[in-house]
Amino acid sequence: MRLFVALSPPPEALAEVAAAVEPHRDGWPELRWVAPELWHITMSFLGEVSGEVVPELSARLARAAGRHPAMRLSFGAAGAFSSPARAKVVWLGVHGGGPGLSRLAASLAAGARRAGAGPPDDKPFRPHLTLARARPRTGADVRPLVEALASFAGTPWRADAVHLMRSHQGPSVRYEPLGAWPLTGRG
Repeated sequence: MRLFVALSPPPEALAEVAAAVEPHRDGWPELRWVAPELWHITMSFLGEVSGEVVPELSARLARAAGRHPAMRLSFGAAGAFSSPARAKVVWLGVHGGGPGLSRLAASLAAGARRAGAGPPDDKPFRPHLTLARARPRTGADVRPLVEALASFAGTPWRADAVHLMRSHQGPSVRYEPLGAWPLTGRG
C-alpha cells in the first residue's frame, strides 16, 4: 500500500486557501488542481509499504509524535518546484514551527525507516501545501500565478497531531486515514 505521514490543517485554514486559489483555477487549464479535500502537509512520503509493517510503523510514529510539541503554523506565499518558470508543482509555503517542524519530519522518517517503511528517497524536507501539478512533462510557466499568490498570508493554526495516510491512486485519488498520534512533547 502507498503511504505517507501528514499534518492535516483545520477546515478554517483550508477554507482561506480555497478562497485565495479559486479565482485563479480557470485561468490555468494546463494545471491539474488538487481537490481541497486532499490538501495536507506531507511530513514523510513512504511509498509502497507492506501491510505487515503497519503495526510496527504505527508504534514508531506514535513514539516520534510523542517527542514533539504541537506547533503554530500558517500558510504563506506561493512557490513552485522546480521553479516558477518550469513548474511541475505549485504550492503554498508553510510558516512557523521553527526548526521543530524539520526535526519532527526527520523523527517521523527515522521511525518509519526503523519499522521497515523508510522513505524511498532522501529529498530535503520542504514543508508546503500542494495546490496543483503541471500537465505537460516539461513543466509550466506559472510565474504570474506565483506572483498573484505571493502576498497570501493565512491565519495561524495549531498542528497537534500527525496522521498515517494511505493513498488510493486511480482516476479519483482518495486518502484513507490509518492512524493519528498527538504531538505531546515539551517545547
